[in-house]
Amino acid sequence: MFDLSDKIALITGASRGIGLAIAQQLAQAGAMVVCVSRTLSAVEKVAADMQAEGLKAEAFACDVSDIQTVDKLVKSLVGRHGRIDILVNNAGITRDTLLLRMSENDWDTVLNINLKGAFNCVKSVTRPMMKQRSGKIINISSIVGLIGNAGQVNYAASKAGIIGLTKAAAKELAARGITVNCIAPGYIETDMTTDLPEKNREMLLKQIPLGRIGKAKDIAVMVHFLASDEANYITGQTFTVDGGMVMN
Repeated sequence: MFDLSDKIALITGASRGIGLAIAQQLAQAGAMVVCVSRTLSAVEKVAADMQAEGLKAEAFACDVSDIQTVDKLVKSLVGRHGRIDILVNNAGITRDTLLLRMSENDWDTVLNINLKGAFNCVKSVTRPMMKQRSGKIINISSIVGLIGNAGQVNYAASKAGIIGLTKAAAKELAARGITVNCIAPGYIETDMTTDLPEKNREMLLKQIPLGRIGKAKDIAVMVHFLASDEANYITGQTFTVDGGMVMN
């Protein structure tokens, strides 16, 4: 079950954290993972480490906010591999500050990478996926896109937008055998959470029914499931992986 042998998976923001865990998970399931980041050296190391373990991986630099760069990458991958089976839109940044202090640049930068970047990648893979009449698109949002968070109006807006993008794209692409789903992680052990002061961490844990901060692996296994044939009848959905913080 959940075999991804011979699948071609494009993963943005794959140099560390959740994106790295997703790349490792899909590669271990048999996929050829294409690791993408703005910094080539970072993903080259990721790909090299996986190749050393006998896994299939490639590395490419790409600015997802630039549609021409994304189109060029997708065309190159289709030329090399003949298809793209899985897209994981994970690339994202934060520029946190209170609304009254947030600059236009803070807003534009986050929206351009987090939301426009996801749109660019979905748009670029849609044509080859439609031709092959199959494909899995998995967008990484956040519970912040569902419940908001003070000091993150730009990030919250971008992640809420990804949820809307997921639903609309799912309706457009379903007839061609393409599923589009979304994962909204809660608080995950990444660079952003490891620096939390102990008092803040204790307060955070009280909000999580399972009583722990999640691991990147928790997100990766959900991506793995949604990328597999076992999830062929699921589309347009948002899955919260958050230890129970948000219960719909």
